[in-house]
Amino acid sequence: MNGNVRRPPVVLMYHSITPYAEDPYQVTVRPERFAQQMQWLDRQGLRGVSMATLIAARRRGADAGLVGLTFDDGYDDFRRYALPVLARHGFTATAFVIAGRLGGQNGWDLEGPRKPLMSAPAVREIAAAGIEIGSHGLRHVTLSDTTDLALMREQRHSREILQDVTGASVAGFCYPYGHVNRRVLDGVRGAGYAYACAIWTSVLTGAYAMPRVYVGEADGAARLRAKWLRHQLTWRRALAAPSAQASGDSETGLRRSA
Repeated sequence: MNGNVRRPPVVLMYHSITPYAEDPYQVTVRPERFAQQMQWLDRQGLRGVSMATLIAARRRGADAGLVGLTFDDGYDDFRRYALPVLARHGFTATAFVIAGRLGGQNGWDLEGPRKPLMSAPAVREIAAAGIEIGSHGLRHVTLSDTTDLALMREQRHSREILQDVTGASVAGFCYPYGHVNRRVLDGVRGAGYAYACAIWTSVLTGAYAMPRVYVGEADGAARLRAKWLRHQLTWRRALAAPSAQASGDSETGLRRSA
């Protein structure tokens, strides 16, 4: 871990918000549970915001009470089930979209049910509603396994596609499966992104590998509070002993589907 890094803000990681019967990768939260989770944040005096808003507030020292909300993969169910709940609480969020699969399905989840992904018009719709659009690459592949040329396409070309779709700059990147090494991180920086989200803490933790807290269907008020406290305690210890690496969220089960 970079000894100069401050304690990262709390950033929650979601994927799909929809009713479901099977979810082998634990990436789905039912709408009723999601509404309860957002209500819990609101009752604690916390405000869910996009990564761009959170990072800008941190630079001003004005991020107290802000929580980053992120949604990976660009599932189309976001529009129906998540967006109205966010709007009801005055929250915003960042949706990390797979630029090469717009209007497609989650074909990388071999064992899971097929779910539709947002089309280009749908991405424009949520962007117009105040949701920040970030890139999750072109195809949802492990970037550390790609060639340099493929890595450049995943990072640079995906950003270009999404900027064309939204007509706005795309500042954020999210590593598929949370997998990141120095080469991949340097590629994100070189592609012009301002920040990137990972999952776990590591020696790369910082603006281009921001850890996040997995939130799933099982997370009611008590578990959310426990995860909140664990984040505070983990980073208090890590910053007191910079040579020690903080542990990642062992409950994610997301090494294949993040």
